[in-house]
Amino acid sequence: MWDERYSSEEYAYGTQPNEFLAANFADITRGRVLSLAEGEGRNAVFLAQQGFSVTAVDSSLVGLAKAKKLADKHGVSIELVHADLADYDLGESKWDGIISIFNPLPSALRAQLHNQVVGALKANGVFLLEAYTPKQLQFATGGGNSLDVMQSKESLQAELKALEFTHLLELERIVVEGIYHTGKGAVVQAIACKTL
Repeated sequence: MWDERYSSEEYAYGTQPNEFLAANFADITRGRVLSLAEGEGRNAVFLAQQGFSVTAVDSSLVGLAKAKKLADKHGVSIELVHADLADYDLGESKWDGIISIFNPLPSALRAQLHNQVVGALKANGVFLLEAYTPKQLQFATGGGNSLDVMQSKESLQAELKALEFTHLLELERIVVEGIYHTGKGAVVQAIACKTL
């Protein structure tokens, strides 16, 4: 599905960074950042422009090729990793920051991934996420139609118990990110720190 979605010349979700990430990237400790399900590179390129060392992981080779093209256009370097998040090892105490922007995973896989996120962050590392909530199904402006991939404050608190949230909010906002995320959306936004 993702190779097909990314196959057009246009960038499916645009080339500008996610609004929540752009407003809050300074909360991430300078250093190495992992972007989960990065797609076509918009968020990874933005972070690289801010001076982070960015690794972008995605299951779509087509998306990663477009991410490289976007990075080259902006004169930045990002590490591209082709992997399925079901099999990808995030490592231990490896990342200063991990971001997850509209990453629609089945809930069982997401819980497993979030468990890995906790171990993969360095001390004082930051996890930043924006995702659609179940209420998004009413708007149908992106995110698909599966309730199982939606997230909430409660699901994040349950799956990321070991992190300390500095920001956790459900809200409705206008999302304009390419042709697949356009219009009023119901989202959850989170910034959480590993304080252990």
